[in-house]
Amino acid sequence: MEVYQNKVAHYNEAFQKINKRYNGISILRLLSVFLCLFLLFYYIKTNENLYVVFAFVSFIGFIFLMKLHSKLSLQKELTSALLKINKNEISFLKREVFPFENGIEFNDFHHPYAYDLDIFGDYSLFQNLNRTATYIGKKTLADQLLRLNDNETIIANQEAINELKSKIDWRQDFLALATVSHDMKDSYTSLMHWNSNNNNSLPKVIVALSFIMPTLFFGLLAAYFITSKTILLSYLTYVFIANLIVLGRTLKRIQSEIAKADNIDKIIKQYSLLVQKIETETFQCKKLIDLQQQLIFKKTKASNHLKQLSELFSRMDTISNLVTAVVFNGTFLFNLHVLKALLKWKDEYSSELEKWVDVIGEVESLNSLANLAYNNPDFVFPEINSEFKIGFSDLGHPLLNPATRVGNDTHFYPESFMILTGSNMSGKSTFLRSLGVNMVLGGIGSVVCASKANIHPLPVLVSMRLSDSLADSESYFFAEIKRLKQIMDALEAKPAFVLLDEILRGTNSDDKRNGTIEVVKKVIAKKAIGAIATHDIEVCLTTNQYPDILTNQCFEVEIANNELHFDYKLRAGICKNKSATFLMQKMGVI
Repeated sequence: MEVYQNKVAHYNEAFQKINKRYNGISILRLLSVFLCLFLLFYYIKTNENLYVVFAFVSFIGFIFLMKLHSKLSLQKELTSALLKINKNEISFLKREVFPFENGIEFNDFHHPYAYDLDIFGDYSLFQNLNRTATYIGKKTLADQLLRLNDNETIIANQEAINELKSKIDWRQDFLALATVSHDMKDSYTSLMHWNSNNNNSLPKVIVALSFIMPTLFFGLLAAYFITSKTILLSYLTYVFIANLIVLGRTLKRIQSEIAKADNIDKIIKQYSLLVQKIETETFQCKKLIDLQQQLIFKKTKASNHLKQLSELFSRMDTISNLVTAVVFNGTFLFNLHVLKALLKWKDEYSSELEKWVDVIGEVESLNSLANLAYNNPDFVFPEINSEFKIGFSDLGHPLLNPATRVGNDTHFYPESFMILTGSNMSGKSTFLRSLGVNMVLGGIGSVVCASKANIHPLPVLVSMRLSDSLADSESYFFAEIKRLKQIMDALEAKPAFVLLDEILRGTNSDDKRNGTIEVVKKVIAKKAIGAIATHDIEVCLTTNQYPDILTNQCFEVEIANNELHFDYKLRAGICKNKSATFLMQKMGVI
């Protein structure tokens, strides 16, 4: 908190200084224009050449002030973004608001755990982690949270996150650059669509005319200045019109190349700055160095190639200005030459473009996970094993308030599957979600909410929170059966970490109890590790048949002074106390 507060004070002061200079330059720029016009007016009035010289100097000053103004504008935008970044972190740590995008567009109700574990949406894991500002950054982080990495990638990610954790200034500068890019899904999609379009070459006749016609035009123009023959002006007019006809023949191709490319030059320019930020940083771990290496192509940095592409799109944008388009293309077929350069760029670098943008997304995703580690110094990187051992000390849910969060020790060896009992509100579902969320985090290389952890990364399969689907004419019970079938099918392929919460709630007590017992037997027969929460004591007796695999754990509730007291501590054994009847009596329901 103190670090972020100091940064807010620093950037607030810096913003005031930049804003003051920015306003001053704006006034000077305006004055230079008036001075230039004033001097030109006096030149016309007096015919004194000195006024022209001063007017020229004033114009040069205006150009200089324009460049300085543009530079200060970017500095002002970046400082404002950095100020907001640190204010957001303070608001987040104070638990006042969650000022980050929630990724709800990535939610998948058919995914094995995304909906059940609140991976996306308001107050979700994604919103807690998300420190991305580009579309590819958000998409990469979302994809990471939805899949399991192999052990080698997990360890590589751990090393990268651990290194980035301490690079808070670099991470925030990177995020600020991404923020001012105002990147959106449409921009990213347009760029990828342009990149994937077939790069058919232009007809050879058009290519030849692109050199012949401008040469002819400027040859005739030079001849006119040398000879002063007026007939050459007529020839110039014919060539000017012919150039426009040549352009017309390629206009459809030009429009297809820049379709849906509004402001794409600015987005690519920001991509180049983000890539340059990665290229120029010094990294130690293999993962980050490998990402840097992907940004070198043909012995040239990717940022240079992207800047070139940005400039080409910017030049091509002149076609939308009628006067500029007619003058530039009538004289030397400007947009045709830009089109040739664009097609050449695509031919040489299109295979690399998506990879370069993916590197930006990968770094943003790693920065988000590094921010989680930085904000929670008590979280740890889990040790990774290949022996199907999973254990946590002081396990908690990363989204809960640290001041009130209660941690629990739990281990899934030697017994690999837990039957969990407890009264309503005692903490069963939160504990299951804590297990699931931390297994997801551990499986992507992140820190986990525990003081110590040792995991065998496994696919996470969950049946905790399903809903009726009116659109699919599907009842809650049928949706749950489908999810259980999905889990069983996945277990056929390989072992997984399974979490089940009060399954088969849509049927009668006997059917539910018998069905739950059979599900437990089948799950452990398929070598699954995990836990099931239940209120049926008879289900707990299944441990007698499988004492080496099943274990009973519970959360208890105490009734003292006519009040319920939950300590949310995991205990060995079967829950003994009940709270539902007491609570209904207390609230006058019965």
